[in-house]
Amino acid sequence: MRKLILLSAIAVFLVLTACGQSESGSDKNGPLKVVTTFTIIEDLAREIGGEDVEIHNLVPTGTDPHEYEPLPNDIKKTTDADVLFYNGLNLEGGKSGWFFKMIDSVGQKEDNIFVLTDRVEPMYIGGKDGHEEEINPHAFIDPAVGIKMAEDMRDAFMKKDPDRKENYEERAEKYIAKLKEIDQLYEEKINAIPKENRILVTSERAFQYMTSHYGLEEAYIWEIDTEENGSPQQIKSLVEFIKENKVPVLFIESNVDARPMETVSKETGVPIADKPIYSDEIGEPGEEVDTYIKYLKYNIDLIYSELSK
Repeated sequence: MRKLILLSAIAVFLVLTACGQSESGSDKNGPLKVVTTFTIIEDLAREIGGEDVEIHNLVPTGTDPHEYEPLPNDIKKTTDADVLFYNGLNLEGGKSGWFFKMIDSVGQKEDNIFVLTDRVEPMYIGGKDGHEEEINPHAFIDPAVGIKMAEDMRDAFMKKDPDRKENYEERAEKYIAKLKEIDQLYEEKINAIPKENRILVTSERAFQYMTSHYGLEEAYIWEIDTEENGSPQQIKSLVEFIKENKVPVLFIESNVDARPMETVSKETGVPIADKPIYSDEIGEPGEEVDTYIKYLKYNIDLIYSELSK
């Protein structure tokens, strides 16, 4: 069904092209046409690209980036793009997923496509109970990874648009400096949490890169998004862990079903944090967590305030 939808979108685009409604390529003096796969990369591109870029983001807030179905306008923007950024680490379904199927279908040039996690050492989830091991795509939750992503995006912009190289360098320098301050903030605040409280309990195992880097122990209800998220066995296992380790507080992500963690809270007597924690996305413009910088600061402030009580 997804393949048929993608083919239909491509067909609509081809009709528009035949009618003379599509233009390909950017004016040399105009903004660079950029396509990003999800909201965090869109925000990075906006910060580093500034007025020199025109951005079209594919997966909006509230939509699963693993199994997205491109719309006709996505096909058009992808065809016309000068630069395309994707996360990698299997977030967009890997080389056989929806993003590369779309790329292949419109004949985008390989030189225009940039992955932002080439310098990230993959971490893995699954590998037991009959599941095959797979890459955890949520590296961007770690601000140290965000620094690498910003550096690689800067380099890509300078390669594709050398005439405005200094603009990208200047914006990236200021932005990366902010990310480095946040990286230091994570180090300081997590080290200030009492050792016995340094356990982050969430619904999904999305925080693996961040917890591993900064010295938090992680626990979760489910490891991989499946149809059995919050199964009785998953809940029982986490309840036992919480009781054994005297976990002080539980966290619920902004984009998951709260009921499984509410069951865990009821069975353990451990409270849930007053605010949600963010994992897969940033919020809509105007919301509290509508940029990547705000996302990172919000999460560490929440973790510190809740685990330091």
